[in-house]
Amino acid sequence: MVIDVLETIVISPSAPPVPSEIRPLPLSHLDNDVNLRIPFRTLRVFAGVDGSSVDPTTTFASALSQSLPFFLPLASPLIPSPSTSLLHSHVSSPTNVLLHRAASSVPLLALLRLLDSEPGSPFLDCLAPDPSPVEALARPLAFQVTRFACGGFTLGMCVHHALCDGAGATQFLAAVGRAARGLGGPAVEPVWDREVLLGPRSPPRLGHPFHDFLAFDGKGLPYDDGRIGNIPPAREFFHVSNTRLEQLRTAMAAMAGSSFTGFEALGAYIWRARVIAKGLDCRERVTFVYSMSIKMVAKPELPDGYWGNTCVPVYVCLLAGELLGNPLWETAMLIKKSKQGVTNEYVRSFIDFQEMNYTKGITAGKEVSGFTDWRRLSHHEVDFGWGGPVAVSPLTWRLLGSNEPSFFLPYAETGVEKKDCGFRVLVCLPEDVIAVFREEMAMFEQSTFRWRL
Repeated sequence: MVIDVLETIVISPSAPPVPSEIRPLPLSHLDNDVNLRIPFRTLRVFAGVDGSSVDPTTTFASALSQSLPFFLPLASPLIPSPSTSLLHSHVSSPTNVLLHRAASSVPLLALLRLLDSEPGSPFLDCLAPDPSPVEALARPLAFQVTRFACGGFTLGMCVHHALCDGAGATQFLAAVGRAARGLGGPAVEPVWDREVLLGPRSPPRLGHPFHDFLAFDGKGLPYDDGRIGNIPPAREFFHVSNTRLEQLRTAMAAMAGSSFTGFEALGAYIWRARVIAKGLDCRERVTFVYSMSIKMVAKPELPDGYWGNTCVPVYVCLLAGELLGNPLWETAMLIKKSKQGVTNEYVRSFIDFQEMNYTKGITAGKEVSGFTDWRRLSHHEVDFGWGGPVAVSPLTWRLLGSNEPSFFLPYAETGVEKKDCGFRVLVCLPEDVIAVFREEMAMFEQSTFRWRL
């Protein structure tokens, strides 16, 4: 499988910044979480129109230029403060974004099969820009449009996570889609105001015991070079049937006297399966972390157009022996209760914790398992005139301070037979333990599974 990069285009905003816009813009303390100081790469697959003479790169380039004036920080460098290392966006002139135009003779169906069977494939890795950390600060946004022989195309995006999360990136891409379809500017006026809306209190104070979950290493570098210890990472998809997950939820609810969401039930199962696979010492501290949107709990409420990071990390910590020895429903209950604990005070305390301790190098520890659910993100809103993406997949393997993330993802729209009966979980683990993890996941799908409820 070969990809030919044909050219690199410099895309400038259709309207350059006016003098009042040329200034440093402070980020929020959620944006400046050290776990988000990474370029995040994603891949969106579009069916396109077979035989169409319209070049999706030309359409996208024009729409991108029209949309950037509303989102100027995406085309501006991120600069750390010399005294605090906190990032700010420096909107200046000129501002621009790089767009790579590429082509491949691979059929789109072969690409979709590869996404399911080999999510760590080097071919997939070549479908999105991959800047160094320094380059990603200088140019926090870059794209690659790759056109396939059948008329389909992919949009590979790399955006610095300090500027936005998945929801913010989708909001921006939806605006580009509106421009591509001739609908004008963004549906909702983008809002910055990050320091005002999500800045620390004066004086900062803690109403939540974050010291129970977070510590300090003096470095604040949560990620390694992409390897897990000295072992190369393995990336693999696992099918989860809706029927089996519903059986698990029902059985756990009967034991606990409380209902559980699919995320809580399956998250508990996968977390335990990871620890079993890795054979950790019973005294090892292990952490389950996920992000939770604050839009329903933050006071004052964030405006609709706010496109910065709008999630806080939520932690559940146990000793490995406790996780393996406790009934599964008890672990799910800990996850459930952690969600219930995310209030406005939790959000404000996390922001204040960052303000008080940022320079100390905040860390969640070593054995951190990150979880995120992409099944209900508004992927369909990203439409450049050929319909929404038929598949969306991450290409970055660092999440919430974890080198071992798990993504809950929908199946590609073309895989109707699988999409209607479940979803897939994308898992990253050391290569030498993935076989044991496969056994645990196979047990989940068997009719005679072994669940310690």
